[in-house]
Amino acid sequence: MPRVTVTVRDSRGRTATTTADYRVGPPVLGGYYLAGNADPVADLVGGNIRSLTQFRSFADGYIFPGWNKPWLVDLGTAGFKINMVLELKHYGAPHAGPQTFRVNGRTYTVPAPAMTIQQRPGTTWPRAYGYGQVLSGQCDGLFARALSQYQEMGFAVNLQLASELDTDHEFGTREAGRAYSWAESDARAVQAVMYIVDWFKVRGLPSGTTFSVGAGGFDRACYQRTHPETLMAELDFLHWNVYATSASHTALARFRRTKDWAVADLGPVALSRPALIGEWGVRAAETPDQAAWIGTVPAAVAALNAEREPRIVQTNYFNSGWGRLVPKETGLAALKAAYATPPYV
Repeated sequence: MPRVTVTVRDSRGRTATTTADYRVGPPVLGGYYLAGNADPVADLVGGNIRSLTQFRSFADGYIFPGWNKPWLVDLGTAGFKINMVLELKHYGAPHAGPQTFRVNGRTYTVPAPAMTIQQRPGTTWPRAYGYGQVLSGQCDGLFARALSQYQEMGFAVNLQLASELDTDHEFGTREAGRAYSWAESDARAVQAVMYIVDWFKVRGLPSGTTFSVGAGGFDRACYQRTHPETLMAELDFLHWNVYATSASHTALARFRRTKDWAVADLGPVALSRPALIGEWGVRAAETPDQAAWIGTVPAAVAALNAEREPRIVQTNYFNSGWGRLVPKETGLAALKAAYATPPYV
């Protein structure tokens, strides 16, 4: 590691010398997501936006690049870093029943998803392929279909497994008639994620493929449980999402929260991984001047990266839901201005 030596001299001629190691890292990648996995190309014009988040369900028959999404191939081929969120949550398919399909000459039959997640009281609980279904090999056909499409795209992406495990498990899960607590669901998810990563890694991935697991990062105990060293040895990034949902939330505090937990609680393997922020945003309801808040993000990320690892290497703005830009034109201009300043350049 490079080292700088600094010598200072006072008015009486006395000197003191010290040394410090330093590292010059590449710029942080400023990224984007447009609601509904929509074509973002028009929004990218004139901005230093170099990464992109997309969401897909393993149930969908068109994961890579996605149905009617040739622009994703164009962006990936042009060097955009694509963060593909692959979920066991069921969507993008015509029905929630069993699926039978052929991949590379082999016929697979995958049963209906057997798990419910995001079990917030008073809401309809989404269906998902169960962790038990994954571990028993029942979902291998879904992974084979996704891999076949991925191998044909011609470039590597980060495969983020799950959007937010903490959101999925906060109120427990149910699979095949059995209820699991939040902590039990976390433990089962870790096993399933390891199975999926190992399944993909032994089957010829495009060079440069990386892996992460999604987390909202809003619960400290959950973050510990879902980031054991055994799993982090299989992954390439730490991950947490960042949202300001109160007028009192500062960019530095929101980006710092989960990093502080990681530094305090996780092991050396986890802390050796850079951090990928697959979603960040500021909610207009509490912070009407979204542009001003966005303008504080570069300094916050720079301050955190001046501290110890993990270093944040990518931040993808979530122009949807809690992060929806209102008005879009003003927010997008602020985002491009932020990404035109250090540490993004």
